[in-house]
Amino acid sequence: MPTATETLPVMPIDTPEFAADPDPFHQAAMAEHPWLARFTQGYAVHGYDANVELLADDENLIPGLGPIVDFYGMRGTMWGRFMEEMVLSATGDLHTRLRACVAHAFTPRRANQVRPMMQQVIGELLDEWAPKGTFDFAEFAAYFPITVMFGLLGVPPEPVHRIRHAIEGHVATLAIDLATKPGMLTAWEDLWHFADTLIKQREASGQVDEESMLDALIVAKQAGQLDEVELRFMLLTVIIAGYDTSKNQLTWIMKLLVDRPEIYARCAQDKDFCGRVVNESLRLCGIASPYRAAARDFTYDGVTFRKGEIVIFATSLAGRDPSVFADPLNFDPDRANASRHVALGRGAHICLGQYIAKNQLQEGIHLICQRLKNPRITGEVAWRPFIGAWGLKNLPITFDCTNI
Repeated sequence: MPTATETLPVMPIDTPEFAADPDPFHQAAMAEHPWLARFTQGYAVHGYDANVELLADDENLIPGLGPIVDFYGMRGTMWGRFMEEMVLSATGDLHTRLRACVAHAFTPRRANQVRPMMQQVIGELLDEWAPKGTFDFAEFAAYFPITVMFGLLGVPPEPVHRIRHAIEGHVATLAIDLATKPGMLTAWEDLWHFADTLIKQREASGQVDEESMLDALIVAKQAGQLDEVELRFMLLTVIIAGYDTSKNQLTWIMKLLVDRPEIYARCAQDKDFCGRVVNESLRLCGIASPYRAAARDFTYDGVTFRKGEIVIFATSLAGRDPSVFADPLNFDPDRANASRHVALGRGAHICLGQYIAKNQLQEGIHLICQRLKNPRITGEVAWRPFIGAWGLKNLPITFDCTNI
């Protein structure tokens, strides 16, 4: 049986050229192999069916952040522990226990209950930013999901500016680039200090808010469901996971809509249609590329993976698989099967915050399209690395402002 290294094309997913325009590389790779390619650190799964099946294969593929810890030489550090022990990386009974501590805060019902808070946050941001007439939409978007997440936690939003920069420094390490390590070390110190201080202050206050996710986590610790480190890891996981993915996706959506004025105008009028826009954007340009590592030698569809090898799931490329999605590079919110995307994962590690994320994107798009009229891109855009949390680093826009 051939191993992956003997049969696969190379797809340079860790290069700036790929991040800016993955399609030529993807199409060339598909011509050689229908669902898998190599890159410098491992393998990239790009076929739709393989994404669906292998993302749910929790026996052969486990969350693969351990090799990243080794890449940065950080084993034995608190950051290394966080990368391997947080709920996104945990497996088995540990994963079940950790996820159960926060699952109640991310149900479809809860996601709908907090829609008014989402509307308030995006409305206040638009009140502040829209009168400028021009700004970097990527910077604007950075304040929306993190402020919503602070609201869910029951935490005042004052530290948002400082914390979002620390999150950026942490997430940058997912690109597997040693140049990001110095920034990561500083970012981790800031993030840990923030979480530790916030928890200690909240516990000392004696405050208990039934709607606060942070208080619920503290109660779980007091009941023996979490230890002190797990509590801090969980708080940081919720904040980090609720920040980079959603704001990158929102910026991607804005780029798609600015290029399509008819769709933009429809979003201002029809909130249900905005939900379809979210799904289609997740199909075409979902920003996440989950990591896994082979738990053992195993064979899938004629390819043998060896224990310890890194496997990255290119979920956005899976959404461009022509065997599943007709005319896959066409952005069509009325596409009948757009919701079949794999941008939010599969299996035990499917995105816990998916309902919160989709609702806030829907609410955000609807109000943005009402308030920012006739938007135009007014400068060059730059791209984030494809691996980790893909998207635009910047999106300079100019628009006509309305207070509707």
